[in-house]
Amino acid sequence: MKSEDTPFEGGPMDGRVLPVLLGPTGHPPKTYRIPVPDAAGGPPTVLVYRRVPRGHSKRLGLPQGWKYAYDPEGETHRGPRWPWSRTPAPTEPNE
Repeated sequence: MKSEDTPFEGGPMDGRVLPVLLGPTGHPPKTYRIPVPDAAGGPPTVLVYRRVPRGHSKRLGLPQGWKYAYDPEGETHRGPRWPWSRTPAPTEPNE
């Protein structure tokens, strides 16, 4: 498999460059999760990084590479929102 050295920005991995495996399209994954073990033996903390463009070409505006930006909230689901999977709007209680 092919890999690419990808920089990380923000969070504990700020300034580091790691080799990241590329997918079949030649892009790194959209999210990169790094489990950090707990010193007390509890469950590991997971650092979440999101893929963002490193820069854009002048003429066509295409991404010229990728980097990972720290996501402190670490949302786990950012896929398509289907109408049947949405949470219903809150209703006000009747008086």
